[in-house]
Amino acid sequence: MALVPSVLAVALSTAAAQEVERDPPPAAPPEDPTTYKKLSLAELMEVDVIVTSVSRRPEKLSGTASAIQVVTQEDIRRSGATRLPEALRQVSNLQIAQVDSRQWAISARGFNATSANKMLVMIDGRTIYTPLFAGVFWDKQDTFLPDVERIEVVSGPGATLWGANAVNGVISVVTKSARDTQGLYVEGGGGTELRAMGGARYGDRLAEDVHYRVYAKQLFRDDAATPAGDDRSDQMQMGQGGMRIDWDASPTSLVTLQGDIYHGDVEQPTLDDVTFRGGNVLGRWTQRLAEESSLSLQSYYDRTDRRIPGSISSQVDTWDVDFQHHFPLGTRNDLVWGLGYRIFVDDIENAPTIALYPESVSRELFTGFIQDEIELSQDELYLTLGTKVGHNDYSGYEVQPSARIAYRPARRHTIWAAVSRAVRSPSRVDRELFIPATPPYTIAGGEGFDSEKMWAYELGYRVQPVDWLSLSLSLFYNDYDDLRSREQVAPPAPTPTVLANGLHGYSYGAEFAGDARLLEWLRLRCGYTELRIDLRPDSDSTDTSDGSGESHDSEHTVYVRPSLELPWRMELDCTFRYISEIANQDVPAYAELEARLGWMARRDLELSVVGQNLLHDRHSEFGVPATRAEIERGVYGKVVWRF
Repeated sequence: MALVPSVLAVALSTAAAQEVERDPPPAAPPEDPTTYKKLSLAELMEVDVIVTSVSRRPEKLSGTASAIQVVTQEDIRRSGATRLPEALRQVSNLQIAQVDSRQWAISARGFNATSANKMLVMIDGRTIYTPLFAGVFWDKQDTFLPDVERIEVVSGPGATLWGANAVNGVISVVTKSARDTQGLYVEGGGGTELRAMGGARYGDRLAEDVHYRVYAKQLFRDDAATPAGDDRSDQMQMGQGGMRIDWDASPTSLVTLQGDIYHGDVEQPTLDDVTFRGGNVLGRWTQRLAEESSLSLQSYYDRTDRRIPGSISSQVDTWDVDFQHHFPLGTRNDLVWGLGYRIFVDDIENAPTIALYPESVSRELFTGFIQDEIELSQDELYLTLGTKVGHNDYSGYEVQPSARIAYRPARRHTIWAAVSRAVRSPSRVDRELFIPATPPYTIAGGEGFDSEKMWAYELGYRVQPVDWLSLSLSLFYNDYDDLRSREQVAPPAPTPTVLANGLHGYSYGAEFAGDARLLEWLRLRCGYTELRIDLRPDSDSTDTSDGSGESHDSEHTVYVRPSLELPWRMELDCTFRYISEIANQDVPAYAELEARLGWMARRDLELSVVGQNLLHDRHSEFGVPATRAEIERGVYGKVVWRF
């Protein structure tokens, strides 16, 4: 695969050429992973992360009226994660299961599946779900993790601001400005399951106020195992490269241009390899109008080409434009509103066993939203009202309102509550799926399939009772209607199944997270999630599954992560997780442990060894017994060089 070596060569040759031609002082110093170690315990606990996913404007994490957790760059570095799904394991409010060497099932508050369709996922504001099934192909979604500033994970609906499919949660990956990634960064390593990985990034400036970076990465992963312990013949490799340019056009204006390209393939036991490739380009203009007022305009193009021998192959093109205006209205109102337009164009190559008809379609989405935060009592009580209105070609107009209230009785205390409506728009699979590709069909999409609907009720409390401890607790109850069902149609045999909106139900649960700086050299984070789901067919439905095909979830999730600063510039991080059984898939409960031991040999040289799934030779996390893979223990080493 020539993609990554070529981009790596460009990055390294650019670095060499810049050193020969000129030697200006860098716009920003090389990243120093020891920065946080230099802060005192009190200073560390005063650092408050700024997030944007809850209100589409910057606000402090400690005061948000939402169940949100954040993965920082330091969390990613110390976790040893090499892919985006691995980085997401650093929060406790997601249900995450590794299915095999390439596939993941990721969701929040239930309805987990490899095709989970109730989570909205974005990278720098670019939506990455596919219109084929309204979910995410996690094997092809990645970024250069050292360039990630933070990952915001909201459990609970975000549809008022982000639209359809932000039903049970929002994942927003935010990467660093090019100004903050100056200099050369190189990493490489390998081991047992992660056979080999490498990446490089170079950043510099084109002019006084124009900074750029280019990067490339590649990895090779070994096969997962069968329950008998044999190789599953699903090893994968993936390469990705990209760039970003940030131009400070004026003291109040910022222009960003960024893009990525990728290519990967996955072995199959009896057929040709699965291949995927694609790319994207995004432009964003942000204008600050006043201290608390701004405009932003963003547009992107994304292409994905996926070839799956024996199944559906697809090419999907997406164009998107988004406008937003944020401003204060009087002394008590903080208003944000915006408009959006998106068009999907996809071309399908069907297989004899499965098809989507018509093979080529174009679908449009128009949206508009408005939200107002009202200060009812100065610095104490806030009411947020908002709604999003959208129109899509399948279900027409959708309205998704919400109301949130935040009460801050004292510094470091936030009590909040929310009620929201969210919908999951129909996908091509819901309307246009046919199995097999020719009659008589055994499964068919529903011509009248409508949006799935949910009303969510939330209550939360976030507190920092002492300098060294922060806690958060969220309770939720979700009421679902018009969920996807499998209706049995009258003979002749074989009796066909048609997708319809014949299920309803509810879910409820609790999410707890704690973060304690117990000592200058010891930090302990923990989390617990309780989840219960009850789905039932409508009175006129012929579905007999009770929703077993829609939700595959554990009732209990436990997360514990101690981080230790050791002598001689060494650090140790361990991540323990316990996942209870997935009853409707007969996946047994399991406990696992990841560990990373790192050594900062010099300020610019970092060595580490990472162990994954250390408690068992192999274990299963997801899938029915007949096709289930098992994830094996792995160990790899890594070297990082910065200057």
